[in-house]
Amino acid sequence: MYNELLEICSNLNCTILIEEPMKNHTTMKVGGAADIFIQVNDEDSLINILSYCNNNSLSVYIIGKGSNVLVSDDGIKGVVLKLGGEFNSIKIIDDIYISCGAGVSLSALAQFALKNSLTGLEFSYGIPGSVGGALYMNAGAYNGEMKDVVVSSTHISNNNDTKQFEISSYNKEQLSLSYRHSIYAENNYVITSVLFKLQKGNFDDIKAKMNDFMQRRKDKQPLEYPSCGSTFKRPEGYFAGKLIEECGLKGKRYGGAMVSEKHSGFVINYDNATCNDILKLIDIIKKEVKSKKNIDLECEVRKLGFI
Repeated sequence: MYNELLEICSNLNCTILIEEPMKNHTTMKVGGAADIFIQVNDEDSLINILSYCNNNSLSVYIIGKGSNVLVSDDGIKGVVLKLGGEFNSIKIIDDIYISCGAGVSLSALAQFALKNSLTGLEFSYGIPGSVGGALYMNAGAYNGEMKDVVVSSTHISNNNDTKQFEISSYNKEQLSLSYRHSIYAENNYVITSVLFKLQKGNFDDIKAKMNDFMQRRKDKQPLEYPSCGSTFKRPEGYFAGKLIEECGLKGKRYGGAMVSEKHSGFVINYDNATCNDILKLIDIIKKEVKSKKNIDLECEVRKLGFI
């Protein structure tokens, strides 16, 4: 079955990797091998591959920059798709709109906005993720988030009536954007592009704001170590990092995983951690915070490859 898929992908000019270690594609740098890893470069190819996998009951996982995922040490039994080619395109429309593919990095998007003196995306500069992944979870920082600037999105959906994959879209209201959530978390649609509306601004002011946010990240976050970014969602009325630190867990280790000594809201790959090390440490943190603070921490990270 994989041989037929590989032939299809080859004809579609996709990049194909067999038994590809997922640690090479995640910011946490952990994870076993994926059966098949495919970089897809256009919508037609993506629809063809999704249709084949669906018709042959093959599990499919979409990965962006791998910044908010943990892949099992046992790897992924199925097909991993990464968006490249036209999904990395970005353009300006009518002076204040930016249309970009879901594979574009947030930093590249912010730099593009800066180049065109457009303000509104400064908060995203330095967030280690793709545009598609950021919309999926309504990423945000420094009092800004995706819902502030998104107009609409396009995606590939599986029509329940015809059983065919097709290109469709959501407007902002349909996206159901809230804290670390979008409608995409409730369906299996594949985000392909996003449209943003920004405002004209001053180049130097925008650049200064971006540089300020980046410096804050460098000062406060453990960027020198592999991580998934913030490990936990912010509990209402609290800050996860502060709760974890107050429970005496700063620097806590399990195997090669550690609670960052720089920012307790980050679990880092300190010393060749396994995915299991990281999950065990996350579990320890959740139990300690529940026991000492009576607060349930919710993990922000998506797990891939787990049965």
